[in-house]
Amino acid sequence: MPIAASALHEKYQKNVREELKKQFNYDNVMRIPRIEKIVVNIGMGESIGNSKAMDAAANDLANITGQRPVITKSKKAIANFRLRVGMPIGLKVTLRGERMWHFLEKFVTVALPRIRDFQGIPDRSFDGRGNFSLGLKEQLVFPEIEYDKIDRLRGMEITIVTTAKTDEEARALLKSLGMPFRQGAGS
Repeated sequence: MPIAASALHEKYQKNVREELKKQFNYDNVMRIPRIEKIVVNIGMGESIGNSKAMDAAANDLANITGQRPVITKSKKAIANFRLRVGMPIGLKVTLRGERMWHFLEKFVTVALPRIRDFQGIPDRSFDGRGNFSLGLKEQLVFPEIEYDKIDRLRGMEITIVTTAKTDEEARALLKSLGMPFRQGAGS
């Protein structure tokens, strides 16, 4: 079943691309930065002793993203953490296409404003190559998660991968898509 186009994707197609083309004087439309994928990751250190925690977190992540998560496994053995090679230690979902646009729209318009004492996100979390990462302390900011039905609070990391060559271009792209960066923070 095809997913309907999100309003944010239409905004990007109609307005944002032209704004960025003028702002950075791109000579070719293929140089205009776009969002390539969004990766949502949950580290599951507690799943070493509790296998039910992995199932609960997988259900939460599937409800939030609309896609079944992939289990990430350890690559090294660390005796202090009782960790062996191949043990499940996390979950991740890679979103592309319309699912990615729907998730980003929900994240910017619904989830971020639900964070307590929210004053914008810091814009210093760029990696130098135009990608942006943001950590959340709890999954409750997403409307799909009901407080009564979770076993414990889990944080997650959201990475937005763009085709921008510099952090400045990526910041302009995300800001024009409605990402609420904190005023006066960062560069």
